Amino acid sequence: MTHAPPIPARDLEISFVRAAGPGGQNVNKVATAAQLRFNLAGTACLDADTKARLATLAGQRLNADGWILIVARTQRTQEGNRREAMARLQAMITQARIVPKKRRPTRATRASQVRRLETKTQRKQHKQLRGRVRVDD
Repeated sequence: MTHAPPIPARDLEISFVRAAGPGGQNVNKVATAAQLRFNLAGTACLDADTKARLATLAGQRLNADGWILIVARTQRTQEGNRREAMARLQAMITQARIVPKKRRPTRATRASQVRRLETKTQRKQHKQLRGRVRVDD
């Protein structure tokens, strides 16, 4: 598979907000959590099929306007969180580029059908033995 082309800067927006997590007192003062927005609806770097698969992968991260929101807050620095958010977006796009294989319907073999019916018959007989015992005189 070929390397994915870079995402155009016009399709991305990044902002930083305060976040909980590691950082001690620093976390209360500095906006280190990265919020990355990717314009899925307006981007020209992806084809329609990839966009549809990416929308499915994004799930609730995709808003009604067609933007994917990724929030990264595990690192202590803005740069670390920005890199993590970009890496997660790249991973989602890479996964969306993979075209799933089409399922070819198959039929059960005659032998497997016979085996299935035999086990059903055995099970039926086993359960019938659980019934009331009749005394024949």
